[in-house]
Amino acid sequence: MNLWELFVAFILGLVEGMTEFAPISSTGHMIIVDDFLFQTKKMFSQEAANTFKVVIQLGSILAVVVLMRDRFLNLLSLKKIKGQTVTENHFNLFHVLIGILPFGILGFLFEDYIDTYLFSAERVVIGLVLGAILMLTADWFRRSKPRTETVDQITFKQSLSVGLIQCFALWPGFSRSGSTISGGVLLGMSHRVAADFTFIMAVPIMAGASGLSLLKNWDSITVDVLPFFAVGFISAFLFALVSIRFFLKLINRIKLVPFALYRLVLAAVIYFVFL
Repeated sequence: MNLWELFVAFILGLVEGMTEFAPISSTGHMIIVDDFLFQTKKMFSQEAANTFKVVIQLGSILAVVVLMRDRFLNLLSLKKIKGQTVTENHFNLFHVLIGILPFGILGFLFEDYIDTYLFSAERVVIGLVLGAILMLTADWFRRSKPRTETVDQITFKQSLSVGLIQCFALWPGFSRSGSTISGGVLLGMSHRVAADFTFIMAVPIMAGASGLSLLKNWDSITVDVLPFFAVGFISAFLFALVSIRFFLKLINRIKLVPFALYRLVLAAVIYFVFL
């Protein structure tokens, strides 16, 4: 393992950590940085490259768990939030289960189709544009005063509705966080509450998908690629910590329009420069 390969792992981890939870499509950025620039599938093998992307996603997931550990402990009934006893009027595990169920079912049923027909740069460009349109729509038609200003005010109906809208993210480039935050805002949540709900739902969804993918490609994890994987994982974890903190402080102030415009620029770059 040479220094160049470790540098590539660091940069890819950085890209994953900085983009996974912002509504700008980590897939779109990975296409530019890895598929068109570094091409890790040629450095190692297609299976090892795919497994590496799963491993760095797990680094980003760990960052969410660390930053929102009190909320997750609360969901598991292991800890109280601010001294309050968990009741049916508080955000609980059922909200999360209802929210992830539609995505989980459709993802399981159409996994092979998505992997075969939708994972291409052309499809990602379409997802980037459609996701940007949804985000612009959410900001243009949002309530002037959100009726849901804390996570504990989220209803089961809102959870299910956001979960259904989240299914758009099965199209690569659409962005899971972009679709769910937009859905939450359209359903009366503040941008910050929608973002918090998005990050909470991300953990079981991404952990489940990454775990299954890791099991499928377990044979590709060999001793010679472990340093590459370790550097990418740590890089993704550290930069996700930074990006999530920054994003949560920023989202209520700037809303979704700047991210939507950035997505349109990214789509144009991929289409006109790399395709």
